[in-house]
Amino acid sequence: MLMFAAEIKRNNGLMEGDDVPLRKTAHAISPPFPHNDAPSYVGTRTVTMKKIKKILIANRGEIALRILRTIKEMGLEAVAVHESPDRHDYYLNLVDHVINIGKGPRKDYLNIEKIVDAACQSGADAIHPGYGFLSENPDFASECEQAGIIFIGPSPQSIHDLGNKVMARHIVSRAKIPVIPGTKRLPPGEAGIRQACTFAQEKGYPVMLKALAGGGGRGIRKAYSDNELKQLVPLARVEALSAFNDETIYAEKCIEAARHIEVQILADQHGNVIHLGTRDCSIQRRHQKLVETAPARLPIDVLESLHHAAIAAVREARLANVCTVEFLVDPHTNEFWFLEVNTRLQVEHTITEMLTGVDIVRQQILSAQGDPLEIKQEGIQLQGTAIEVRINAEDPKNRFFPEGGKTIELYRPPGGPGVRIDEFAYQGYTVPKEYDSLLAKMTVRGYHWQQTVQRLKRALSDFVIVGPKTTIPLFLGICDEPDFQQGIFDTTYLDTHPEVLNYQEPAPRVIKLDDLAAYRTFDGSHYAPITADGVDWHEGVKPKWTPTLQEIESIAKIGDIRSPITGTVKEVIVEIGDEVEDGDILVVLEAMKMNTHIVSEVEGTVTEVFTKEGETVSFGEPIVKITMHG
Repeated sequence: MLMFAAEIKRNNGLMEGDDVPLRKTAHAISPPFPHNDAPSYVGTRTVTMKKIKKILIANRGEIALRILRTIKEMGLEAVAVHESPDRHDYYLNLVDHVINIGKGPRKDYLNIEKIVDAACQSGADAIHPGYGFLSENPDFASECEQAGIIFIGPSPQSIHDLGNKVMARHIVSRAKIPVIPGTKRLPPGEAGIRQACTFAQEKGYPVMLKALAGGGGRGIRKAYSDNELKQLVPLARVEALSAFNDETIYAEKCIEAARHIEVQILADQHGNVIHLGTRDCSIQRRHQKLVETAPARLPIDVLESLHHAAIAAVREARLANVCTVEFLVDPHTNEFWFLEVNTRLQVEHTITEMLTGVDIVRQQILSAQGDPLEIKQEGIQLQGTAIEVRINAEDPKNRFFPEGGKTIELYRPPGGPGVRIDEFAYQGYTVPKEYDSLLAKMTVRGYHWQQTVQRLKRALSDFVIVGPKTTIPLFLGICDEPDFQQGIFDTTYLDTHPEVLNYQEPAPRVIKLDDLAAYRTFDGSHYAPITADGVDWHEGVKPKWTPTLQEIESIAKIGDIRSPITGTVKEVIVEIGDEVEDGDILVVLEAMKMNTHIVSEVEGTVTEVFTKEGETVSFGEPIVKITMHG
């Protein structure tokens, strides 16, 4: 196995860092082998040489905000789309153009026609799909290109070929990369069940049933016997159809107690391919990643072999843009097998960014517009160790049941050296029932493993979320677990360490008004902190207070309405004495040729109106005061 890197050199003639001749048609390729269902995409493209000016973000939540930050840093315009349940999300105030694509939930984020129409309507010349939703849908990428819109990701053909798990195994096998034994697509009905049983009897149980179009840990079932396999095949087909609109499945030998290791790849349309190191995603629940670390704690020669294998797979597939090549590694022998290629940005890309300093979203955008990679392999230096955890609004003790519908009453994220928070939640945020329960991703970096674990524990202890239950206490328990402290874990970690779920529930916290909105208004512009004895004016001094966006949203819930943007008052809807209900429009602001509706968050009576039509209001400036009923 450790001779593998040299074997790739012989078979491909190129290694990472080698100069690669410019290909005129990096994406104009044929499917790797004949396949009855393989479409011939009209959108298969030659090298794109068009500078991107405006990007539509075809996603929601923390990843939409993450992408937006890079777009703004690059001096580009951003367009956001949203379904109605997301209409109050604060990041919508930060983009240049907002389009409501439907009532949802979820179905409109998956509607290719609506997304492409929104891009055309807004004048966007590129679409970034983020992760999930349409990010690995080859039809979506093809429709974008047929509409003259750059899809920020690999070509439709690459997405199709590598998204088809059987086809992907065939591609990497040509590059002499070891693959886990598996079947081709299982035929429907009894013939498929018989073929799966025959395979399992030859290779030995357990075996996995997987969706051909699967990804993200969904559509996977494990069988330990013929009887169980016969029952699970029809069930796996139904789940695959529900998750991916394709009931096709295949069987694969299950490698138990393995390490789940992935390699982050950057590739451009000129044939340059580099890696950004490895990530260990072994701590999972039902094939869903919970904790990710980087780099993987493996011997140097094994890491190098994984790097070379990943690059060889990408070269064989002729993929350009960002992707992740995933492997399973035997923790005892360090033998490894190809698992899959994710042709999109990964949730856990942040730990790689922390270690390398590379903005992966920026590299996606540059590659999509035809630029060569900004960096070479020899310029990549991994600095220390990083760990990422996903702060979800879930109850780990109740089978990770989502806490949808609950409101965050207090939100105080941690800070300090080596701590990065990619968040979407805020004080006053109500966890949606319609979407996933991710509130934030926290990534920490240290010089070595033990320091990084201690930093993670400190940051988790400092992270205050009151309202929904979260995964924070689970991660604190993992930080104290001896095997994790030594960096010893595999895909069975939660099953073999059930004690980490026996954590003590966080003590109930008394929420005071000064926690929810640390200041109270008296004259509409000056605030004073609230103390146990009332209002502390510090001997009559009335300090000027500029709120944050989260604080603006929080104090709106007590009737103090402030401007979330700087803009011109286009229309004042209410007058003093008007009765308003939650959701009523109070004021219409205009900024950058866009209207923003300022709405009431409470029921009550309008007692103050601080502005009038034609005036300019600044961010955080008071607009309306409402005295709440009751």
